[in-house]
Amino acid sequence: MKDMNTPDLPFYQPAGDECAVFETAHENGLPLLLKGPTGCGKTRFVEHMAARLRLPLHTVACHDDLSAADLIGRYLLKGGETVWVDGPLTRAVRAGGICYLDEVVEARKDVTVVLHPLTDDRRRLVIDRTGEELAAPDSFMLVASYNPGYQNILKKLKPSTRQRFVSIGFAFPSPEVEVPVVVRESGLDEARAAALVRLGGKIRALSGMDLEEGVSTRLLIYAATMIAKGMPVDRALEAAIIEPLSDEADTQQALRDLAAVIYG
Repeated sequence: MKDMNTPDLPFYQPAGDECAVFETAHENGLPLLLKGPTGCGKTRFVEHMAARLRLPLHTVACHDDLSAADLIGRYLLKGGETVWVDGPLTRAVRAGGICYLDEVVEARKDVTVVLHPLTDDRRRLVIDRTGEELAAPDSFMLVASYNPGYQNILKKLKPSTRQRFVSIGFAFPSPEVEVPVVVRESGLDEARAAALVRLGGKIRALSGMDLEEGVSTRLLIYAATMIAKGMPVDRALEAAIIEPLSDEADTQQALRDLAAVIYG
């Protein structure tokens, strides 16, 4: 096992014991669900852990049209012949590694039916089209993520699915964690990174505004990167924070006013 954040690992700054939970889940064949807001580090965490455990990573960005066939595979025409082509989930089960379903709640409902046999003691993937039933090797791990804040009646992870996973809750990091992350990822100096993080904290604490969610660490890094490269602070904030967060003129102006309080 490699130490945390050696040069060849994707950088990730732990906020708690999430790395230990991930390792324990992998060692015991348990599926893992990551819950938290957009841009708080869930995907980077999975990338870091896959590299740390020396496991192949198959990432699937889930969306409205993602079906079970997209995960499992399908017959395709190649050179005049019909051949079976494995999907990312099947490849991960055959060869071992991590299959990461990002924002799994966005996928079509037939996807969860496919996942159920992989998330209990069977650890099996049934491929109806080929008649195969694959046993997942010890190195296989199913990881999924979703944002509880975006759930609605039509897109909600059922308790029967959620309770098949062990879970880790993610939140926006504390300033003590977030400032070094912004510095590391953007190259901005600590003092100016700290100001950005203070702004991020103020935005996340807002209520009663047209904001579905607070500013992500990702957006703070984008703003920091632009500032580090010489862009004026107000322009960087406009492009990387204010415009991405809202289309409403009143909300955008409120965010500018808040930035003025931090930056003077």
